Amino acid sequence: MEKKLWGGRFSEGTDAFVEEFTESVSFDKELALYDIKGSIAHARMLGKQGIIPQEDAEKIIKGLEEIKREIEEGRFQWKKELEDVHMNIEKALTERIGEAGGRLHTGRSRNDQVITAFRLYLKEETQNIIQLLRELKKALLEKAKENVDIVMPAYTHLQRAQPVRLAHYFLAYLEAYNRDEERFSDTLKRIDQMPLGSGALAGVDFPIDREQTARELGFSEIMRNSMDATASRDVVIEFLSDAAICMSNLSRQSEDLIIWNSAEFSFVELPDKLTTGSSIMPQKKNPDVLELIRGKTGRVYGSLVALLTVVKGLPMAYNRDLQEDKEPVFDAVRTLKGSIIGMTKIIQGLKPRKDVMEKAAGGFALATDLANYLVRKGMPFRQAHHVVGQIVGYLTQQNRELESITLEELREFSDLFDEDALSILSPYHVADARNSYGGTAREQILKQIKYWEEKLK
Repeated sequence: MEKKLWGGRFSEGTDAFVEEFTESVSFDKELALYDIKGSIAHARMLGKQGIIPQEDAEKIIKGLEEIKREIEEGRFQWKKELEDVHMNIEKALTERIGEAGGRLHTGRSRNDQVITAFRLYLKEETQNIIQLLRELKKALLEKAKENVDIVMPAYTHLQRAQPVRLAHYFLAYLEAYNRDEERFSDTLKRIDQMPLGSGALAGVDFPIDREQTARELGFSEIMRNSMDATASRDVVIEFLSDAAICMSNLSRQSEDLIIWNSAEFSFVELPDKLTTGSSIMPQKKNPDVLELIRGKTGRVYGSLVALLTVVKGLPMAYNRDLQEDKEPVFDAVRTLKGSIIGMTKIIQGLKPRKDVMEKAAGGFALATDLANYLVRKGMPFRQAHHVVGQIVGYLTQQNRELESITLEELREFSDLFDEDALSILSPYHVADARNSYGGTAREQILKQIKYWEEKLK
């Protein structure tokens, strides 16, 4: 059994169950390179401040760089009995360089060490997610530019509502993912604060230079309160909240495209390379990537709820419960990144079916504009709504579409209808009538596209 680095106070070895139950190296080894980065900066500062001999600091840095290479090459041997990533690395360092390795932990605790490595990890992964979202936004912009002149029905309550240009739909999700990016960017400000130098909870009784360490690690700020630095996980919860919201947007768009890809809609065709077949039905082409994005959203929600539950009853300051903060985050990061990549590929390969969309955009989806026609003629909107509702009922009974109505029939419902009423019964006319700022008119869409072209350069 490995001798514990903290075992001086104990008179008997750790029970095998406790070792198995409390170990975290099986998952927190994902933080290894960030832990080494923090340790190198710490060692350099200790040497510069004269807290440990400069010669020992140089040995520590050299030894840590060797361990880093072994980890990157997959040659490092992890041991569960050493509990976590930090103890594994420190033990390996001491075995390599001797007594000098034992000086590395001077002026720090595992409490500030682990949250420093975790924040370095979160900082890098948040930047990666932001970049992936930008690629998705670019894909949506390109798809919008390609499909300015396709009109489709938009839906409320999953019922045909009003015609919109397909580009308007793609730009709608671009806006949603842009807010996701803004949330991650804002959270990044709070992630980018260094806790190292806080010790276990009360600070450090050595003349450390936290400013030097922060500069080397690339942190923009230093956490002001040592208890808060080691105990708080609200920024981790905030990150998971951002991830959960982003997954909800990905899931909603997945649902749209799953429906659109169905034979009943046939609005779009998904690329073969991003779909799968059936083991028994040869005709099937299943939207598995989209379904898995939709399904994996629950995992990220679960990660958020898990961490909220972990921290809700914890007293100040550090508690071992906080070991449970990492697995949910690691899983959420992998899930979110994969989902963004999957959606980007889907958007890039998506083939809209113009004929089907245009046909579906007509019919009773044009009814609101017929009511607005009467409003322009002086009729109150509620009365116009009732009149057009009667027209819809009349045509429905005859199994006819709105475009089939004649001027004579319209005048049976209101004398305000003139010949020009028939000219508005076109999906393109209706879409382009929405020329208000942010609307679906071609003119407005081109303005939106120009805005995003500039912003995403």
